[in-house]
Amino acid sequence: MVSVDQPTPPLDPKLVARAHRAVEPLHSHMYFAPEHDERFSALGLKPGRMSYFAGRAAPMGAVGAGVVTATFYNFSPSLVAHMIPRAWTLASPEQVVAARFDAARASITRLLGEEVIDSAEFAELAGLLREACDALTPEGRPLYAGHADLPWPGEPVLDLWHAASLLREHRGDGHIAALLHADLSGIEALITHTVTGRGFTEPAAKATRGWSDDEWAAGVAALTERGLIDDGGLTAAGKDLRARIEAETDVLSADPWLALGAETTERVTHLAKGMAGRMVAHGAYPPGVLARS
Repeated sequence: MVSVDQPTPPLDPKLVARAHRAVEPLHSHMYFAPEHDERFSALGLKPGRMSYFAGRAAPMGAVGAGVVTATFYNFSPSLVAHMIPRAWTLASPEQVVAARFDAARASITRLLGEEVIDSAEFAELAGLLREACDALTPEGRPLYAGHADLPWPGEPVLDLWHAASLLREHRGDGHIAALLHADLSGIEALITHTVTGRGFTEPAAKATRGWSDDEWAAGVAALTERGLIDDGGLTAAGKDLRARIEAETDVLSADPWLALGAETTERVTHLAKGMAGRMVAHGAYPPGVLARS
């Protein structure tokens, strides 16, 4: 035990990043689950981006396109405006939240199976993730704050998914703060990630995020002018900036893992990787999706 006269040892930033990568699929698999499209289509929402925007934004209420653009960050404002607020004329935020939890329950149950869900390890992971969320605070984290206002479901499957969602959105809000600190707009953040080869391909990034060829070219020109991109790749300065963004994101998302401590965080990482691996083995993601994350 650390004495009161000694500083608490810092948590290895690599452990923070590993914990995030292990837990993230427990949430994000749902965007590729057939149950997601089924539940949202039943409400009258179009599968794909309308359902995605409405699903993540619904805990904040019937917000407008500007709020969704701001909190989601790297989507074209015109694409968001094409979907929001129209989505709220088709289904209320309350209906969307309920459908989302229902889809999460169904997809996790299908991908993991009753035996895993009923196991001591699953209950342990759900409890540890909920405990980690006790350290999260809403200041400057609007998307997280909306989700944190939702009551805990009170059943292990959904408590685990809700905790993974809170951790994901809290980290995402911090990542946006790091991007703003780096003076990168939404499209510039997307471009600098895409050219690393670890994100979407350029055509996929444009298509899924709604940016035109002209908007993309303007973003590349601005980044080239700043000396961050050269000949289709990041310059040394660009690589350094992206590294600093990721490091700052880890710092801003460290609180839940600091609260658990290194040993317990390692346990969470081990358990979550096992659950996520089982999901992937049962077809949770299209080929190559996790390789890009």
